[in-house]
Amino acid sequence: MITKLNLSTHPFRNRNLPYLLTVLMLGISVAGATYCFSTLGHNNDKDKDYRAQIAEKEADIQRLKGDGLKIRQQLSPEQQNLVVAAHKLVDSKNFVWSRLFSDLENVMPGSVSASRIAVKDVFSDNGQVRAELDFAVLAKDYSSVMNMIDNMNNSGLFQAEIRGQDLQKTERMTYSEFTLHLIYTPTYRMTAPANDLAENSDGGSQ
Repeated sequence: MITKLNLSTHPFRNRNLPYLLTVLMLGISVAGATYCFSTLGHNNDKDKDYRAQIAEKEADIQRLKGDGLKIRQQLSPEQQNLVVAAHKLVDSKNFVWSRLFSDLENVMPGSVSASRIAVKDVFSDNGQVRAELDFAVLAKDYSSVMNMIDNMNNSGLFQAEIRGQDLQKTERMTYSEFTLHLIYTPTYRMTAPANDLAENSDGGSQ
């Protein structure tokens, strides 16, 4: 007697496969969670190390500041002046003197010429290097010098004020030497072209 199998009524079933897939997914989840916790713990350890290093650096900074204060208190006035002079030398190295001369030429009219310039001080103000200058010019008339001072004060580069006037006479001409006090800040740029300033100055002196 031959028995025929009907596969549609008796399908092939593997009861172990769903359990194996479940165990596999559970293992992957556990491994991922373990890795995440391990990474988090490692990051926390690094964060603690960084915080400890920052605290150590801050303590070193405070200690160095205290040592510097003690050293300054032990210096004589002459030694303190040497320290100030050294800082001024460092500031002066940040100064581009060729730019100073160029900026002076831009604000000086043709009827005024420079006779001498002396640097009294170089200092830093809010991170900007400035220079205090004694400046003297030669001119035939007072109005030309005042026009030059207006050009300086409007340039954003100079703060100028006149300090004195000394009359000079020669066989050919009579002129005056004007002494000015300048504060020069090379951070800003001129807002008006040099030619316009010269034309305004020449026009004002006529």
